[in-house]
Amino acid sequence: MRVIAGSARSLPLKTVRGSGTRPTTDRIKETLFNMIAPRIPGSRFLDLFSGSGGIGIEALSRGAAEAVFVERERAALQVIRENLRFTHLEERARVLGMDAVRAVASMDGEKPFDVIFMDPPYSHELERRILEILRESTIADEDTLILIEAGADTDFSYLPALGLEMSRDKRYGSNRHVFVRRSVVVQNSDLSGKL
Repeated sequence: MRVIAGSARSLPLKTVRGSGTRPTTDRIKETLFNMIAPRIPGSRFLDLFSGSGGIGIEALSRGAAEAVFVERERAALQVIRENLRFTHLEERARVLGMDAVRAVASMDGEKPFDVIFMDPPYSHELERRILEILRESTIADEDTLILIEAGADTDFSYLPALGLEMSRDKRYGSNRHVFVRRSVVVQNSDLSGKL
């Protein structure tokens, strides 16, 4: 695994030993960042279920102003910190060693993130629990892009009930990247008296 572009381009990243994490492959990571490249410079980026930290580090390397990494596994936290030091990006990073659901709830009151990325374990509906919290949280607003890496068969039919909409669904075979935003409700009541 390596950094694809930016200030830390081509630097290799350590990964967590064992099968507890699923690092996003370099090819898929490059595809993802090509799609969101204009949003990254100067952004506030949240990397949930960070694993080795490869996604958040890619964002920092490409010019994100700040990245927050959330990971509960002790071994993975150590790898994230080592990767941040190696890439010289630690000054713009914050690492939270806790469960992602609890971390999102604890950040309520902070300003919105520009991009929220999550890669939760498949088939546990953790993405739904986090989206339910984000619906009422200050850390996501109508301009926040929420990116979810999920299994190809993950159900997202509940999004409208949460006031969310899927703006893009990029499939890779066994997994996919789902782009989610708050739904924009068009207010036409002001026009009703003029028709």
